[in-house]
Amino acid sequence: MDTHTTSPQFSIRLGGSSPVSDTTSTMSAMAERRIDATERRARLAARHRLHPKHRAADAVDAARSVVCLHGTDPATVYLSAWARVDDFTVADLDRVLYDDRIMVKHMAMRRTVFVVPRDTLPVVQAGASARVAAAQRRTVVKDVVKAGLHDDGESWLDEVSRHILAALADGREATSSELKAEIPLLDGALEFGAGKSWGGLVTFAPRVLTVLSAEGKVVRASNKGSWRVSRPTWTTTESWLGTAIDPVDEATGVRELVRMWLLAFGPGTEADLKWWLGSTLTAVRAALAELDVVEVDLDGRTGYLLPDDLEPQGEVEPWGALLPGLDPTVMGWTEREWYLGPYKEALFDSNGNAGPTAWWDGRIVGTWWQTDTGGVSLHLLEDIGAEGTAVLREEAARLDDWLGGVRVMPRFPTPLAKELATEGRSSDRSSS
Repeated sequence: MDTHTTSPQFSIRLGGSSPVSDTTSTMSAMAERRIDATERRARLAARHRLHPKHRAADAVDAARSVVCLHGTDPATVYLSAWARVDDFTVADLDRVLYDDRIMVKHMAMRRTVFVVPRDTLPVVQAGASARVAAAQRRTVVKDVVKAGLHDDGESWLDEVSRHILAALADGREATSSELKAEIPLLDGALEFGAGKSWGGLVTFAPRVLTVLSAEGKVVRASNKGSWRVSRPTWTTTESWLGTAIDPVDEATGVRELVRMWLLAFGPGTEADLKWWLGSTLTAVRAALAELDVVEVDLDGRTGYLLPDDLEPQGEVEPWGALLPGLDPTVMGWTEREWYLGPYKEALFDSNGNAGPTAWWDGRIVGTWWQTDTGGVSLHLLEDIGAEGTAVLREEAARLDDWLGGVRVMPRFPTPLAKELATEGRSSDRSSS
């Protein structure tokens, strides 16, 4: 990346709430192995490749360290890799996505786009994507009838899907708009919020592609935008990867995803797993039973680890990191008190999307954003001392240099981000 000489801005806000509490509700039956918040933070530092002594070898290794990278916001994928891979460049990720094709953008858990290592794709498809596909298919079928496009929504969806797959045969790539222009059946929309200021039309072309993507039949291929913008072309999975996704049964898929999650994010609770998978407690419990997991005490909550992953995590030196919005670490658990503390309302939007975060020694302590000129600005929510402040300032300078003045706009602004934008802090007001 081109270098950028703007000094990162810096500010501290001392909130009235206390830092993360390591105490939660009492378990009814205490497990033998106790893992406190300090050890969980040390595991996170090493396993998620956020500690400078535990970096990933490349973007694929970074993705494996957190199962897969969050891809809803296109820039997140690159910034998540930057945080975990030394000397990372945009071209490094572009190469594995579009040239080598050993990473794939895929609709998966919680109807979210992830960047998935290719050899993980079969279990992701079986354990998460197929469930999403079924739900999306039901919704589209219902809305087709509601919009008056066809009396039989299933027949309409099957027919238009055949047209799309035929149009993408022989390796052709096309955008949603291009497919809509040449397939008359796709030229339909559903009105929402009739008579309301927020009302409008939702076209069916992107929704049908979502169904086909979650079914594993099409993939996001080349991107016609920059690394910060999502303008995907679509093609068949078989033509992009050279083969269809290997079939795996749902139970196996869920079990393997639970195993990978425990290895990367464990220990965690049933609630964490259910939320991350976007699945059911029944499916989670069945997978945990098959894996013969071990119960551990998470300061009063029941957590789980794989039976061969019980060795205590060694201490790690204090570390700092700047992570993008929707980073897989931030979004890895639903019970987040041990690393998020009292900052949920400030750093998550109303839909549960995390904004950019600043970390010190395993805890979220603030946020970062960019000024109108592209300079990276650091904003702390508590006093973390001179060492922590210095480390995070260095991280801000490193990110500032890597971005080179290129502005990255999070797709889901948080309350704190909106507040900071409104305040329009100048460098003389926010520098220390």
